[in-house]
Amino acid sequence: MLTIYHNPHCSKSRQTLDIIKEAGAEVEIVEYLKEVPTAEELKALLSKLNLQAKDILRKGEPIFKEQFKGKELSEDEWIAVMVTYPKLIERPIVVKGN
Repeated sequence: MLTIYHNPHCSKSRQTLDIIKEAGAEVEIVEYLKEVPTAEELKALLSKLNLQAKDILRKGEPIFKEQFKGKELSEDEWIAVMVTYPKLIERPIVVKGN
């Protein structure tokens, strides 16, 4: 089973979901703007991706530019920012197992 962290308003996210469905794969859809991941869930996801929080930040979003551009935050602080502002989470993210 695949899990997609999905934003239905994002064309790349919709395209990715279409590819998954066309392949006939079972998929769990997490609309992360409605079902905001917890800090623990984001940490687990980042571990699976072998990435740091700042690697999946959408730096082009107005909220990032207005409040966070140029700031050096810790890993836990960036994760807290994404929990507070889930729109800053890069999408789509697809997970299969580990």
